[in-house]
Amino acid sequence: MKTRLALSWFLTAIAGLLAAASPDKRPNILWIMSDDHAAAAVGIYGSHLAPLDPTPTLDRLANEGIHFTNASNTNSICTPSRATLLTGQYSHTNGVRTLFDPLPPERHMLPRLMKQAGYETAMIGKWHLHDEPAEFDYYCVLPGQGNYFRPSFRQMGAGEWPDNLMYPKYTYNSTHSSDVITDLSLRWLKQRDQGRPFFLMHHFKAPHDNFENAERYDFLWDDVTIPEPASLRDVPNHGSAATAGTGTSIGKRNPRRNMGHHMFVNPDLPDDEYLTVSYQRYLKKYLRTVRGVDDNIARLVDHLAGTGELDNTIILYTSDQGFMLGEHDYIDKRWMYEPSLQVPFIVRYPAMIEAGSINTDLVNNTDFAPTLLELAGVAVPDSVQGRSVVPLLQGETPSDWRQATYYRYWMHMAHHDNPAHYGIRTRDFKLIFFYGLALDATGAKPDPTRPGWELYDLRNDLDERHNVYADPAYRDVRGRLKEQLLNLKAEVSDTDESYPALMQVRETAWGN
Repeated sequence: MKTRLALSWFLTAIAGLLAAASPDKRPNILWIMSDDHAAAAVGIYGSHLAPLDPTPTLDRLANEGIHFTNASNTNSICTPSRATLLTGQYSHTNGVRTLFDPLPPERHMLPRLMKQAGYETAMIGKWHLHDEPAEFDYYCVLPGQGNYFRPSFRQMGAGEWPDNLMYPKYTYNSTHSSDVITDLSLRWLKQRDQGRPFFLMHHFKAPHDNFENAERYDFLWDDVTIPEPASLRDVPNHGSAATAGTGTSIGKRNPRRNMGHHMFVNPDLPDDEYLTVSYQRYLKKYLRTVRGVDDNIARLVDHLAGTGELDNTIILYTSDQGFMLGEHDYIDKRWMYEPSLQVPFIVRYPAMIEAGSINTDLVNNTDFAPTLLELAGVAVPDSVQGRSVVPLLQGETPSDWRQATYYRYWMHMAHHDNPAHYGIRTRDFKLIFFYGLALDATGAKPDPTRPGWELYDLRNDLDERHNVYADPAYRDVRGRLKEQLLNLKAEVSDTDESYPALMQVRETAWGN
């Protein structure tokens, strides 16, 4: 009996050792996120820029997987977007409404749960949150916005945060941030525990302005005239009284804030010629940084192919927000207009996704965290406000999928002079309320900016060239959208009752 029992214990121990030694073949997850990459600057999205072929690698990933044509963010600015990624929550829920709000480590839900599930986790590149990325097995992140050239990093184990600045002592062919961040990710992938699946968050700084490309791209598209968006020139029916004179322009529309000055355009040129020259310089600098992102993604894909892990790795690509590339003579993001609202979203995983799939459902960035958790086999916490898109990846749209998405930008007239606003986007329409107040924790700070409404019929005007809010033909539409907006605000728990001044403005403006 003792011999039989000892043998049983021995076999159990051997089985345990074998199980421990067996590699975990759950899929790896490679989450790639850039900064300010407009969907229009991804070839697969078929914009006026597609003939330039700016993103051959991303186009390949989309053709081998799926791309979403109605993916959006919920607050188009860097730090809030990244907080939403980690929490699956809207800005008003996770508390990160502006660039200055912190997200304490205990709220870094996504990496914590991925690590607990047995994934080896790493965060490399742009972090842009105020607190240390404390829930990862490894991190090496840019401090704040970071530099395009010769970037320094804050690395796990290099000292007290935030004073552990360091520059890795490695030899690079280039010191451009996109190259260095990819070098760091490749180094981590080669040194990781091969017996565990990995979850790598690879975050580029590029193509955030001010755009600086690696030297090898200095003459890319030098002899090409970049196509202009249809709304670059005068569009008198776009916008409202609330947006008149706001936002940074490419041309001379806003003499106080225009990019031509930063592009060293001769100020004595006639307005139309000034706009032409400024746009060409702006877009070429932007697209050259985009090509650097795409080429470095190719390096990651080549590494996975070379190690036999490509088809066992779920590759997801997006940007923290969209970007205005001259539409309505605007730059930057922040707006609820389509180029700023929409983000590219591409997923490749042959075991689940039919190659060449296209999804048109309304998806937003609160959905990213629950999607990653479900792909890893992790239960989604009740605190998450988004919804996993895994059924959509498989070609199935649940009958109760959202029919509208909510957006809110809080940083009233900051940096690029964008008024604070919120709104609703459905498949067919977009309603935006510019409420003309800088809100703080106690209520509101008065501001002379006039509140205003904008309504766009996306069925016939995807370029948003005609604000039809005052058109009598849309009276019933705007009434339904206002009601739907209030219901959606209640659904996501972002009601205005905490802001008496806003309530007063809303009551006055709502009946107009």
